[in-house]
Formats: sequence, structure tokens, C-alpha cells
Amino acid sequence: MITLGIDLAAQPSNTSACAIEWETGRAVISDLRSGLDDRALLAMAKADKVGIDAPFGWPDEFVEAVVAHRDGAPWPGRGADQDLYRFRLSFRATDRHLIEHGGRRPLSVSTDLIGVVAMRCANLLDRLSAAGEPVDRAGTGKVIEAYPASALSSWGLAATGYKSRVGAVRLPQLLARLEDGLGGLELGRGDREAIGSDHNRFDALVASLVARAAGLGLTQLPQSPEQEDRAAREGWIHVPTNPLAHLLER
Repeated sequence: MITLGIDLAAQPSNTSACAIEWETGRAVISDLRSGLDDRALLAMAKADKVGIDAPFGWPDEFVEAVVAHRDGAPWPGRGADQDLYRFRLSFRATDRHLIEHGGRRPLSVSTDLIGVVAMRCANLLDRLSAAGEPVDRAGTGKVIEAYPASALSSWGLAATGYKSRVGAVRLPQLLARLEDGLGGLELGRGDREAIGSDHNRFDALVASLVARAAGLGLTQLPQSPEQEDRAAREGWIHVPTNPLAHLLER
């Protein structure tokens, strides 16, 4: 199996990708790149499973509200508790599931700057689908939605602060703990320094590991028919359910 992790950003300059080749008892980083435009990402997306760190869709309530407002129809939240309604406008079913179960709160795709990243992701998913690749926003096809901070937490690693200028000094330690937990990760010349000094490359690596977990059926899927229905439109964050070592054991 070959997995690809993409840390997607609004601009190519901050976009990184990491490909891992999985063999019995071995995980080898075969490609690690940054500064990737859409054409480069699509060329790399020939992997068996692709994890993208970006929202795959918007909350149903947000989409419905924007359409109603555009058309001059009544505001869908009229008469509702506005704080609760704005929460549902801001967060998808998968986001709310993480929050309700004590996970780290994801950024809001409808109210934060990550919405621009989601627009780029939507274009990539559309182009993959047009090229004949199986794309399902819930993650049953080639691509899955990854959230590195949540994945790290599920593996028992502290996921806060490493993206700040001060916290970046933690990256080498986090990489070492990932390697220890996995039981072996073969890095090419310069890869260790690149990942240990750049959170974009580090997140691409984590997204590739999550893609492996999803490919083995070791991530949490929607828990109810309603979540399944929404995931098909809004996307679904795949959170690993098993220890890192299980990624090498199969």
C-alpha cells in the first residue's frame, strides 16, 4: 500500500505532501515535498489512499442559511436559540462529534480562514472525481479527511503548540515519538531535518499515517444514520482508533 498525506493550504507555498510505502514491517517515506500547486498534488494522488488535512464540505445549516438569505427567504434559524443555531452554522456533524467527545475543537470551515482552504480542497476533489477516482466525502473511496491534531491526540501525543514559532522546537521530539510508536519509519536523506523543522511537512506525514489507518479500517466512522447522511455532504474527520504500532502489523 502507498499512502499520501497532504497538508493543504490556501497557497502552494505552504502546501506539503508526504508519500509512504508500506511493506511487511516497514514504512518508508518515498516522497516528501513542499510548495505544491494543484497540478503537482493531482499527479501525486495516484497513491492507494490519500489523507487531506482540509475540510471536505460545509455545515448543512450554513449552506441552507446562505441559500435562503440569497433568495430572500425567511432566515432558517428564525425563532431558534441563536447561540445554538450559530454553533450549528459554524460546525459540521463531524466537528460536533469531536467536540462532544472531548476532542480538540476543529476550526470552523464557515467562519474561520480555513474556509479558503476548503474551497481549494473542493476543487481538488472535483478534479479527482472527474478523472475517474472514487471520491466519497465520508472517506470510503480514495480520499479521507484528516485532522493531524486529533490524530496525534488519539495516539497519546501532545498536539498543541507545535505550529507556533516558539513551539516548533517540539517537532523533532514529536517526530521521534511517532517513530517509536510506529516501531520504525525509514526516512530519506534530509527528510528528518525537513519534517523536524517544518510543521507543514510534519502534518503531511501525520495525514499519511491517518490514510494508512483508514485504509486498514482503523479509524472512527459515522456513528448514526444521520451522521452518515451528513458525512456524504459535509465530510468526515477520520480519527485513528488503534495504536500507531498497528499500522505496521498488517
